[in-house]
This record gives sequence, structure tokens and C-alpha cells, in this order.
Amino acid sequence: MEKGELVFFCGKMGAGKSTKAAEVARDKNAVLLSEDEWLESLYPNKVRSLEDYIKYSNLLKPQIKKLVQSILASGTDVVMDFPANTVAQRAWFRGIFSEVGAPHRMMYLDKPDDVCLAQIAKRRIEQPNRADTDTAEMFEAITKFFSEPKSVEGFNITTIV
Repeated sequence: MEKGELVFFCGKMGAGKSTKAAEVARDKNAVLLSEDEWLESLYPNKVRSLEDYIKYSNLLKPQIKKLVQSILASGTDVVMDFPANTVAQRAWFRGIFSEVGAPHRMMYLDKPDDVCLAQIAKRRIEQPNRADTDTAEMFEAITKFFSEPKSVEGFNITTIV
């Protein structure tokens, strides 16, 4: 049986990863999994800092990996709205698709900081529940860890400017 394709995203906070993920999932008729939705559902009001995010995100990953691999093995495409913004995060995605022999595509949203910050400000208004974490300070803290994907990493990358 042909495996489903895994599509995942790299881009700074506010680059539009969630919006693009929803669009791609709709276009591909794929299963969409959102880290933000899982975190809010399983750990409501717990993610208030970068440290909280890392802690709770890491708690999700083993089960999400198994779930995604099962869906891919069934031949269904999966779009993951989980960040692939560091080498370690991208290694986690590699394990997901390579262990089941599924095709993949990483979409890199290469947006300048001013665009990301404007999107974050807009999101704070549209989603008041995110006002505590969607800040310029959080953007700066998270961006320190951002690592642009490199071709030597061996991913199938589609860059969106």
C-alpha cells in the first residue's frame, strides 16, 4: 500500500505556518494536526512561557509520532502544524516519516521579522486567549533558537517567500 505524505512547516513565530497548514490540509484533503490545539486541549492554560511550551510539547511528541505514523501507513496524507524550526525538531519529523517509509515535504515560510511581528499583533487581537504568549518578547526569545533549514539536512523543501 502506498504511504501518505507528511507535510510540515518551518518558519518563525507569526510567519503564517498555521494558516498555510490549514490551506494545504484542505487542498490535499489531508488530516490536519495542530500542536497549539493539542496543547490547549490536554494542558489548558499551562503554556505561559517558553519553558512551559518545551515541557508540554515534549510530553505530546511520543504519542503524536505514533498516531501520525499510523495514519501515514494507512495511505492518508498528514499535515502537521507543529514547528520544524530547529535541527532537533526537524530530526523528530525525520523519524516520523523515515521509520514508516513515507514521502514528506517541508514548507519553509521565509518571512521577515516585521511581517511576523505584525501577524503576532493581529493574532493577539483575534485570539485574546493568546495575548500572554503572543508578544514581541516571546518572538525574540523563540527566534534565538530558530535555524533556517539547510539543503544538507536532506529534506524536500518548498520555500515560500
